[in-house]
This record gives sequence, C-alpha cells and structure tokens, in this order.
Amino acid sequence: MYFVFKNFSITKMLDFKINQQTCTRCGLCVADCPARIISLSEDGYPIITLEKEGSCYKCQHCLAICPTGAVSILGLDPAASSFLAGGYPDSDKLETLIKGRRSVRRYKDENLDPALFQKLLDVAWHAPTGVNSRQVRFTVLDSKDKVAQLREEVMAGLVRLIKENALPKGMEFFANFVRIWEEHQVDIIFRSAPHLLITSTPMSLPSPTPDCLIALSYFELFAQANGVGTLWNGLAKWAINDLLPQTRRLLDIPDDHLIGYAMVFGKPDVHYVRTVQHAPALIHRAL
Repeated sequence: MYFVFKNFSITKMLDFKINQQTCTRCGLCVADCPARIISLSEDGYPIITLEKEGSCYKCQHCLAICPTGAVSILGLDPAASSFLAGGYPDSDKLETLIKGRRSVRRYKDENLDPALFQKLLDVAWHAPTGVNSRQVRFTVLDSKDKVAQLREEVMAGLVRLIKENALPKGMEFFANFVRIWEEHQVDIIFRSAPHLLITSTPMSLPSPTPDCLIALSYFELFAQANGVGTLWNGLAKWAINDLLPQTRRLLDIPDDHLIGYAMVFGKPDVHYVRTVQHAPALIHRAL
C-alpha cells in the first residue's frame, strides 16, 4: 500500500495521510498550516489529531507545499496535482492579458466546444473565497438555444412590465431595449452571446458578493487567454434578479442565494489589435 502508517492516528474525516517512505520530516506542512492544526508525532511525522480535525480550512496548503508529495488530505492524490515550477505564465504576457482584455459585445453564432466550456469552469472554480467556503454556484447556459429561450422569457416579461407601466424608476431604459429587439432583432441585453454564466452563493456566507466577483474575474481572464470573449453583464443581472425575479426560478437559482453578477461569453466576432491606455492608477499611500 502506498501510504504506510505506524504509531499515530489517522484523521478519519480529513483522511490525512503521510507516505513515510517519501516524507523527509522537514516540517514545512506544519509551519504553513493556516489553522495550525498539524503537528509532529513522536517519530517526527506530521499528524492531525482527532480533536483538531474540525478546525481544518480544507485549503490543501499541506498537500501543495510538500516537496516530495508525501502528504495527502481529503483523499486526494498529490500525483494528480500540477507542478508549479516552470508552469507560471511569463509576467509580460500576463500583463498584456490583463491590459488587453476587452468587453466583447459581438459574438459568433456558435457554441463553444464542450471540453473547453467545462475547462473554463473547472479552472475558475479554483478562485479564492472567504474563509475557503467554496460555495460559489455556477449557473450556466451551455448553448445558444438555451440563451435564446431565456431571452424570450425576459423579453416577454419586460413587455408585461411596460404594458403595466411597472418598470421601476431608473429602469425605464429597458423599454428601449425591448423596442430595438422587436423592431430590429438586435439583442442589447444578452448581446446574442451563445452562453451565460451567473455566479451566486448563500447570503449567509461571510463574503458572498466578493466570492462571486472573484470567481468571475478568474473565469474571464482564463476565458480570454483561450480566445473566448466575455462581457460583465449588469443588464442581464438587473433583468433576472431585480425586474423579473421569476427568471431566478426558471434558472433554478436557490432563494437563499445572492446573485453576484452575470457574464455572457462565446467566440468573439471582433478582433482587437492592441491594449488601451488608461490614465495613471489612483494610488493613495497610507501611513
């Protein structure tokens, strides 16, 4: 068996295991544990005692920091992780990605490859969350037909609000979007994008809104690095969350969830050549 256990207990819930054949007893996992629940046994191997297991953040720092891959937690195999050395992007290219990302409002009328679609979500899922809660929910429309179905529901709902003179104050401009759609079949709200992503999370969490926004930020950068266009879509969020809350039920977004934001995405039908040039950053050096 890969993992060899001797004179110390194994945490059942966390499944914290040490490969004693490769563990060097360097203590790095002990020193780096944010919850400070890892200690060394009498023979020098890392251990999490049963009374401390409930304090684990499940951050996997111990698995990530072990130089020999001797630490496993939560039943995870360290061999399945990617090595960081030599794997980070060149800083100049990352700078260009950050400065060059654009809000895309023109999309090709085709779905993304399902494998790429899934990979974008899998990578974005690694975004950090407050107290490592990891409860951001990705509600996705994975085809242009589904987005078209949602568009029909939203437009029909907006028409009802307009006829009833029930658009909230400050939201009257949505009537113009409906008119443009009816007269010209131009979709201002969803931009005729083939896909939609909505992030939501339980309102009871310590940082629900930041968790959602950070996840979408990670999603956007990885999407644009893969040639996928994105748009932070406040109009879609307002329509779904504020004007037509019944669409939340259509999308099966839990009632106790806060919607962080919405993003449409797909293959861009526009090509940008260079970065833009913003004014200098607003920096205040305190103390």
